[in-house]
Amino acid sequence: MSIELKGMKTSRETPGWSVSGYPMLLLFALVVGFTIWRTVGITSGGTADMPLGYVDGASNGRFAAVTILRILALVFIASGFFMIQPNQAAVLTLFGAYRGTERREGLRWVWPWIMRKKISVRAHNVHSERVKINELRGNPIEIACNVVWRVADTAQASFDVDDYKQFVNIQIEAGLRTVGSRHPYDDLDGEEVTLRGSGDRVNRELLEELNDRMKAAGIVIDEAGLTHLAYAAEIASAMLRRQQADAVIAARAKLVIGAVGMVEDALTKLSKDGIVDLDNERRATMVSNLMVVLCGEREAQPVVNAGTLYQ
Repeated sequence: MSIELKGMKTSRETPGWSVSGYPMLLLFALVVGFTIWRTVGITSGGTADMPLGYVDGASNGRFAAVTILRILALVFIASGFFMIQPNQAAVLTLFGAYRGTERREGLRWVWPWIMRKKISVRAHNVHSERVKINELRGNPIEIACNVVWRVADTAQASFDVDDYKQFVNIQIEAGLRTVGSRHPYDDLDGEEVTLRGSGDRVNRELLEELNDRMKAAGIVIDEAGLTHLAYAAEIASAMLRRQQADAVIAARAKLVIGAVGMVEDALTKLSKDGIVDLDNERRATMVSNLMVVLCGEREAQPVVNAGTLYQ
């Protein structure tokens, strides 16, 4: 199930413009040093343009104006610095317009009027809450999953959804409900894909379902798998008895089929090797005894017959 943003312009990530912050940091240090040097020169009694000890009103005004300009330059330079950590990105905007994404690590510098919003592109691990749903046969079950996700497109995550983290949590629950309702909890015949018996296939379906849903937010799901699966409390005891009955029936059926094959092989071997010549009545008696021994839950207790079969 793919989520399409109808009537909405879809954003796409593009590289943003910025420069290395270290040359700008050097420039910032030079301006600070020059400002301190000039201030010390003035306060000690002179300027570079006039003899030491002579300071008039015009010089004071010019010095104040130059100092203000230097301070503004320092503020201008300092306002453009920002830091990018490993596996982190910064979305750049200018007056509300997207101006690209910066992913290069280290100290960076942009024009101060460009806004920077940092987004982590690291892998996030989310363990969902237990969700009660109805599986394919209508039985209520509790199910939960673990999901590893990351931001692949920072523009979509920033501008196409309101809160991409909340979007991820809601879509994980929705995708879990969708996949959980496609299959039955269990199938002893082994003819269907079940939530309990086909874990790998169910996990693949969940991964595909979530990736399809997360496209709208520029999110990629790296791993998804069920971590909890159980019948709901109101039917757990009844379904346990049903599972036990189905297991007993299946085991008995398999046991009978095996016993019939073993009896057939035994009679064939006895006749082929000429060990004993059995008529129909003795043959039927032997079949009955062997079936009781092979299908019984307890070990057979031998009974020594001192007479004949007909006495």
